Amino acid sequence: MTEMLINSLIVIFISVGVFFILVTAIGLIRLPDIYSRAHAASKSATLGVMSILIGVFLHFWLIEGNFNPRIILGIVFLFITGPVGGHMMAKAAYFSGVPLAKETVRDDMAPLVDKEATKKEQL
Repeated sequence: MTEMLINSLIVIFISVGVFFILVTAIGLIRLPDIYSRAHAASKSATLGVMSILIGVFLHFWLIEGNFNPRIILGIVFLFITGPVGGHMMAKAAYFSGVPLAKETVRDDMAPLVDKEATKKEQL
């Protein structure tokens, strides 16, 4: 009974991870610009891979009896670097002049960029 409960928990984590990765793939295809795509890729793919790694960790720990701290380190590494990487890609695209989609309602970076340009002109 306990093994069946553990296997069910592992399957749930892996299934949730696959769902998030599927949402990422759909977002990369359907979203209109690089900024929306970077958001989809960094957030949902990070959650998807983390969920799958949690399922793998639970399998090896509870079924196989091997506690592997490297999987935990991988989860922490992805949790930290995934969103930061997506943010940096979007910021680089913005400063490279990649246009926003027509549907974009608000541009939060424009006032900051204008303020920086004004500071550089004064120097």
